Amino acid sequence: MMVWIAHEAGRELLGELPAGVEVEVCTDAATWPSDPAKVDFWVPPFLATVRAADQLSQLTGVRVVQLLSAGADAWTGRVPAGVQLCDARGVHDKPVAEWVLGAAIGVLRRFPAFVRAQECEDWAIKQYTPTPELTGKRVLIVGAGSIGRAIEEHMAPFGVSVTRVARTARPDEDVHGVDELARLLPYAEVVVVVVPLTDETRGLVDAAFLAAMPDGALLINVARGPVVDTDALVAEVASGRIEAALDVTDPEPLPAGHPLWQLPGAFLTPHTAGSVEGLLPRAYGLAGAQIRRYAAGEPLINQVSEGY
Repeated sequence: MMVWIAHEAGRELLGELPAGVEVEVCTDAATWPSDPAKVDFWVPPFLATVRAADQLSQLTGVRVVQLLSAGADAWTGRVPAGVQLCDARGVHDKPVAEWVLGAAIGVLRRFPAFVRAQECEDWAIKQYTPTPELTGKRVLIVGAGSIGRAIEEHMAPFGVSVTRVARTARPDEDVHGVDELARLLPYAEVVVVVVPLTDETRGLVDAAFLAAMPDGALLINVARGPVVDTDALVAEVASGRIEAALDVTDPEPLPAGHPLWQLPGAFLTPHTAGSVEGLLPRAYGLAGAQIRRYAAGEPLINQVSEGY
């Protein structure tokens, strides 16, 4: 069985593999390590784009695509019939939850403003205190999957009250459906968006969604940029009514001169929530386990269906 992976370090991180499994490193489609038609199991680069998905036309023998990312939006609809597409669900839960917690605390406690003041050597205590705090906030998590659960766990020590929202309601788990957002949003002081990008979630956070958030609320997006209507977000944040912490944007990368860069109520990072030192060990640990399952004829986990 031929396996292609995207990082040289992944060879050791895969762990012990069954006899007959050969691993090659393919970091760029312009330099195939061997005949792509002979690849059975492909692990493309982390945060691979639509361009990477288009390479599937040359991997005519591939039977499994194991992603290193939790999101599969660049791949859904592009994987041929008979090919199993699996995401890295679980790998990024804690790093993304860490980012959300850090962003929430940082924005609410005015860290970006204090950084700007430090650059000007300004002891800005009168301008920015007292600050809001995360403790005791009403938090709405839109996306009740494994990352959403990790975010809730990371925020729990701060005494927040959490409301969970998913594609459909799950009353037995105290999870509301997206059709209830209009009722829930006016009570949410912090709204965390962590849904996959699908046809249903594209533009979910639109002008009406944002208008339903109360004055002073914080929107945190660690999903995908197109889940949020950027023009509507710019308008609301520019007004000073709400704030935003964004790890993803639309467009992405955000071009120079875009109004989001200059909004004092917007905190931006360049899609880094999952880019931590422990990424490759965790991701290739999952990939190695999947290779062993596939070689043994066992069902694979994390199979993507309907974009999830």
